[in-house]
Amino acid sequence: MEEIHWYVLYVRMHHEKKTAEQFKALGVEHFLPVQEVVRQWSDRKKKMTVVVIPMLIFVHVTEKRRIELLKQIPSLSGTLMDRCTRRPAIIRQEEMERFMFMLDYSEESIHFSNESMKPGEDVIVIKGPLNGLVGQLVTLNGKTQITVRLEQLGYATVEMPVGFVQKLSANGK
Repeated sequence: MEEIHWYVLYVRMHHEKKTAEQFKALGVEHFLPVQEVVRQWSDRKKKMTVVVIPMLIFVHVTEKRRIELLKQIPSLSGTLMDRCTRRPAIIRQEEMERFMFMLDYSEESIHFSNESMKPGEDVIVIKGPLNGLVGQLVTLNGKTQITVRLEQLGYATVEMPVGFVQKLSANGK
């Protein structure tokens, strides 16, 4: 039996939600990272659901099914590749779970970056809606943030008061 992994597929611009609907109709386990944000115009505010990482969608399938989907759905344009192995990049289950948890429970908006960051202290969130999230404490633009790394893709960050986190000990607790 072929193993099921999380893959990152490229999607045509502004087709992420439509592609997610097609995956749902086909019974394909997928994850489209979205969040609600309030956008301000000069005359009004509007709550909107926006895609966190434009032009990407995660699928949890076998290698064979990934190839079938690329042929079957026209809005898909390729797979994120691992630079070292030149094979399709696989996102580890643990990383996906942390990222999904962050998106589900954060009251602050999540930002995504593929820029290189220096590793910080490993911390665990001990207060608030992200209680239990493990990540790294970093300072970006003078603000304290928690970072969750998706090894093949980059970093998701959310602003976090320092008092909400605790340093992880060497044994991970």
